[in-house]
Amino acid sequence: MEQKVKTNETYYESIVRQGYNRRDFLKFVAFIGAYMGVESSTLGQIAKSLSTKPRLPVIWEHFQECTCCSESFIRSDHPIVADIILDKISLDYTLTLMAASGHQAEAAKKATMEKYKGEYILCVEGSVPMGDDGNYCCIAGRSAIDILKESAAGAKAIIAWGSCATTGCVQAAKPNPTGAVPIQDIIKDKPIINVPGCPPIGEVMAGIIVHVVAFERLPELDDAGRPKAFYSKRVHDSCYRRPYFDAGLFVENFDDENAKKGYCLYKVGCKGPTTYNACGNIKWNGGVSYPIQSGHGCLGCAAKGFWDAGSFYSRDLAIGAGIESDADTLGKVALGAVGVGVVAHAALSNVSKRKELDRRIAEGEKVEAKIKD
Repeated sequence: MEQKVKTNETYYESIVRQGYNRRDFLKFVAFIGAYMGVESSTLGQIAKSLSTKPRLPVIWEHFQECTCCSESFIRSDHPIVADIILDKISLDYTLTLMAASGHQAEAAKKATMEKYKGEYILCVEGSVPMGDDGNYCCIAGRSAIDILKESAAGAKAIIAWGSCATTGCVQAAKPNPTGAVPIQDIIKDKPIINVPGCPPIGEVMAGIIVHVVAFERLPELDDAGRPKAFYSKRVHDSCYRRPYFDAGLFVENFDDENAKKGYCLYKVGCKGPTTYNACGNIKWNGGVSYPIQSGHGCLGCAAKGFWDAGSFYSRDLAIGAGIESDADTLGKVALGAVGVGVVAHAALSNVSKRKELDRRIAEGEKVEAKIKD
């Protein structure tokens, strides 16, 4: 017999109804708390909030995008993210995942906007074209501009998913024929959480929603509106190839011996040193890997304007003073004119090792001379 869904069902009640037990629920709390980077003392608050609070009403709009953000979200490593969190929020409105369509879907959206005015969260995938009065992106005869403004009017806050919604992404690439802009360029009177990436990591997306539910406030944001828990460090800072960068050991091309050894990919275009994202920590595909670990440099997809920043396979010239020349001279010149502290440290280490090697060679030559005598 089918179990009746309770009105204003909490997340925990939904989890139990779906066949999970208390242990599964607590594992999920620990899992998502770790990704959110919160202290262990707050896990109890997360568990209590998900156990007692009704689900968060969410409207999820799609504009100029490829739906990769939704695809990333539903492929999160933890089953409760996809089966429960996403399942529950998708009941309000999302053209990609909800069962209803057409007039039924629009009626569900309108009902949510009226019943939860000032309480619902608006999630947006995709940029919005401003050219030709918005006619480059129309849904059911209405422009994306009109739909966005209507949906945002009663929202408590907005989450801009992916680089399309946060910075415009490839649709805004020069010469930007549709006049594509990010959400923050249109909506000015609502708090906006920017979650860049093409797409963002599924666990990052889930963590942001759980944070809003558990703490009833937006996560701490940086000056670009990004959650600090996930965007405070560069991919370079947590990259397992970082020691090779510090030591001046680089891949020169993708099929050379250095590539086989797993050396740093900076010279073949890796944008990790200028890209802020959690890829190095959280990774993808259940934490198995991420582009750099798979042998390909970071494209910088979470960075503003990455699509117009030149070839994905050319060196990033914006890392810092001296770094471009250092990549060529490090290890070949004793000290060199280094402009980045960590590179200077690596150079000094190489000099020290070289001195030790010279000393041992000199001692060996003395011993050899004595033997000859």
